[in-house]
Amino acid sequence: MVRGVVENLISNGLLIEKEYELKLIVSSLLARGHVLLEGVPGVAKTSMAKAIAKAFGLEFKRIQMTPDLLPMDIIGFYVYDSSTGEFRFRKGPIFTNILLVDEINRASPRTQSALLEAMQERQVTVEGVTYKLDEPFIVIATQNPIEMEGVFPLPEAQLDRFLVRIFTGYPSTKGFKELLKKIDEIERGIEAIKPMATKEDVLEAIKAVESIRVDDSIYDYIVAIVEATRKHPAVRLGASPRAGIAILRLSKAWAYLEGRNYVIPDDVKTVALPVLNHRIIIRPEYEVEGTSPQRVIDDILKSVSVPKP
Repeated sequence: MVRGVVENLISNGLLIEKEYELKLIVSSLLARGHVLLEGVPGVAKTSMAKAIAKAFGLEFKRIQMTPDLLPMDIIGFYVYDSSTGEFRFRKGPIFTNILLVDEINRASPRTQSALLEAMQERQVTVEGVTYKLDEPFIVIATQNPIEMEGVFPLPEAQLDRFLVRIFTGYPSTKGFKELLKKIDEIERGIEAIKPMATKEDVLEAIKAVESIRVDDSIYDYIVAIVEATRKHPAVRLGASPRAGIAILRLSKAWAYLEGRNYVIPDDVKTVALPVLNHRIIIRPEYEVEGTSPQRVIDDILKSVSVPKP
């Protein structure tokens, strides 16, 4: 069911040249992770999140981050109910299935940190009372990579909470022309998307992903890739065990979407870049020479031996 929804979203032509990003977001949902979506304004980041929520019949909410936003604006707060004489908790927008956090780096560090418990523990605590979040739950946070003023960059520890960091850019010339020709149809089509699956279908798919088989050689392959990030001469800080866990879980979700019940090396290669690119810190002397995390990851994937079937 879930695979069919993804195929339908790709084939209906509403998200032009966004197939890879779409599959990564759905894979992250099935792997119970969160997504940092990076790209300049106007490249369909919000449209992708909305289309996925509609197609899977999931509740969708959006928060526009600003410097004056407070944690309670996200989590919720207690209000006095004069009819009962008691305080009642009013839930914030974080109580949803798909939460789009627009321009996360525009919020203050205090407000950004309000998301951490929800992302890691899938719960929020207000006035000593813990509230569980509904399942499935995914945060899709966006940020503009070129803006430097009026923003609060996410620290490494917070970046590490995101399963993947996806860079989405401009369409090709051909794709851009197609977009212009179909823009009215696309906008109406995204708003008109009907649920093709249910929340229960997504939860069943999450369980199915957990049971995807992983050969011992695949575990060795993931370990070798992660450990290679710590030994690369251009890297000051390599990937942690959490990065290896992320590669494993996302590889299983990717294999599921590909229609297999087992992971192959190509699954690991496909997800390695979005999993690792925000978890590697380059040495300053290499950074000024133009060395990027993406280049380091490419080097590692070429140098680490691929397990044979």
